[in-house]
Amino acid sequence: MKVNIYLDDLRDCPEGFLVARTFEEAIQYFKLYTVELLSLDHDLGEDENGNELRNGYDFVKYFCENGLSASKIYLHTDNPVGRKNMYETLLAAQRRGFIDEDIEIYHYALTVNKYSGE
Repeated sequence: MKVNIYLDDLRDCPEGFLVARTFEEAIQYFKLYTVELLSLDHDLGEDENGNELRNGYDFVKYFCENGLSASKIYLHTDNPVGRKNMYETLLAAQRRGFIDEDIEIYHYALTVNKYSGE
């Protein structure tokens, strides 16, 4: 079954996507499904002690190291440094053959970022 994954800890999940609120949840989806579209946030929150949780860049590194695949990847983060790091890492992984050269990688969002607070 093909799905679209939206990795984000706070934003509303766009229609047509499964939301992954954590790094670990995103990995589980990749184990269960074939991913068509992947949309990534960078900052994924903190734990109960205020420690930063693994973020979208950590997921990009995992994606590249494990040769995961998606047809298209969009970066919907508002973090400009995080966006650049994720984008450049994905492109470098493609050039080096770690991920499929046919994956389309976009440094912008596919959908509008929305927060309803729900």
